[in-house]
Amino acid sequence: VTESAAFGVLGSLIIARAQGVLDRHSFWSSVMGATRTTVMIMLILSGAAFMSAAMGYTKIPAAIAESVAALKLSPYVLIAVLTLFYIVLGMFLDGISMIVLTMAIVLPLVQKAGFDLVWFGIFVVLVVEMAQVTPPVGFNLFVLQTMSGRDSWAVAYAALPFCILLVVAVIIITIFPNIALFLPRLFFPA
Repeated sequence: VTESAAFGVLGSLIIARAQGVLDRHSFWSSVMGATRTTVMIMLILSGAAFMSAAMGYTKIPAAIAESVAALKLSPYVLIAVLTLFYIVLGMFLDGISMIVLTMAIVLPLVQKAGFDLVWFGIFVVLVVEMAQVTPPVGFNLFVLQTMSGRDSWAVAYAALPFCILLVVAVIIITIFPNIALFLPRLFFPA
């Protein structure tokens, strides 16, 4: 990914220079804008890392997952509870931290419920992304708010259709798991 991004930037610079729209001022302005955006994202990620470490230290995600295991829920109720669980966690943690902190407890629950692990991986990716764009406090919304310069409600309102589409996608793959498993089964038969 990094190499592709570097080639993309190089290609953009070459094209802009060839078209005559790249001068010293516009180049410097672009570099400064990219630097500001990178610093902003890194500050948000460092805050999320601190929050993730605090959550890991207090063992709150593990305690919640263990309490769900004690309820002995039916498989589809378990999926609904996990969806809500990840959406709530998405208000406080970034996606990777949510997965790392909870997977050791959640994965055995899912295996006992009889869900395909490849399906569950696809499900988790969709739910974690849904949690990251769920208004009003999804992690990605803060990044978009800072980058766009708009207020948080405008960004949340703009993200709402995407959140609804992710909810629909989660419902569809839960009802029809073969939609998510078609390609993995095609390329990796059992």
